[in-house]
Amino acid sequence: MQGRRVYDKAPHELEPGDYGRWDADKGNWYACVPDGKLANLTAHAVVEHEDGSITVSPSILVTQSGESPPEWHGFLERGAWRSV
Repeated sequence: MQGRRVYDKAPHELEPGDYGRWDADKGNWYACVPDGKLANLTAHAVVEHEDGSITVSPSILVTQSGESPPEWHGFLERGAWRSV
């Protein structure tokens, strides 16, 4: 899935595939993984590319109890999402 960089959106406003910085939280990066779960990327290294896309490492693991499936695990590389 190709992601979309967004600007000036709070984390709860992100749609599946979106990623961006939230200035109200010290410019920390957030993403909405392809299945709609929210990922806080503060524990990850984020590399910005010339085209505005990002690469995040290590892999992104989001768990949310009560959801089906309860987790999403994968990568965001140059703005493209890939599940494990």
